[in-house]
Amino acid sequence: MEDLLQAGVITTTHGIRGEVKVFPTTDDVHRFEDLDSVLLDTGREYMELEIENVKYFKQYAILKFKGIDNINDIEKYKGRSLYVTRDQAIPLEEDEYYIADLMGLDIYLENGEKFGILKDVMETGANDVYIVETEEGKEVLIPAIHECVLDIDIEENRMEIHLMDGLLD
Repeated sequence: MEDLLQAGVITTTHGIRGEVKVFPTTDDVHRFEDLDSVLLDTGREYMELEIENVKYFKQYAILKFKGIDNINDIEKYKGRSLYVTRDQAIPLEEDEYYIADLMGLDIYLENGEKFGILKDVMETGANDVYIVETEEGKEVLIPAIHECVLDIDIEENRMEIHLMDGLLD
């Protein structure tokens, strides 16, 4: 399991006083209000940034970090990810999982046959869709619904699925 969970990605600067526009990769853009700090992936290390102020513009969070007061201090981090530690993460409800924990799960059919590996999760309006690379190297889209996903065991790195008619066509 990952110790760090992605909370957002810096898309661009906002104004000249060091604020950044962040695309949230969490379900709730207002999540940043509850955080004291985030970890910035600089490309070489993780740098802790204390959140001084949060405001919103459309689907973005506008963040101001303590000690960063100039556009030149933050501009080089455009496109970089912001992370939180697992203990800062929002607690999950039953049948909810962090995407980072699902990535790389071994996918098995209900008869026990290995089907593939979970490569990515596509977030749609209705439900997530799991992108599975089959043993033959094909890509198959599996809707994240109870009719298709029978069991997920993060500890065993395993997901059991039922292939509904039409999913392989």
